[in-house]
Amino acid sequence: MAYVDGFVVPVPKKNLSAYKEMSLACGAVWKEYGALEFRECIGDDVPPGKVTSFPLSVDLQDGEVVAFSWIVYASRAARDEINDKVMKDARVKAFMDPAAMPFDGKRMIYGGFEMLVDL
Repeated sequence: MAYVDGFVVPVPKKNLSAYKEMSLACGAVWKEYGALEFRECIGDDVPPGKVTSFPLSVDLQDGEVVAFSWIVYASRAARDEINDKVMKDARVKAFMDPAAMPFDGKRMIYGGFEMLVDL
């Protein structure tokens, strides 16, 4: 069954255009190396919580919006191989410099997940 990398990041609203540009460029590289899907979503109905929520998870600040993203791979092995290539690609490295990121990478949440249900 497929494997998924998931991400939640706080994006300053003023940087949404730059975030989209980065996502389109990086997504093309992930797909080139074999990712099956590359999705970026911007929060539209993301209420704050008292115990837990998307905004709390990234310490959302005024003027920011939550981005929820995922990349789908054929397997964990495919993901590891693809990510190794992506991280060495000069097109992606340019976006990995914290000073160049259109969001605060220190508040990003990410992880790899085995797919349990795929309908």
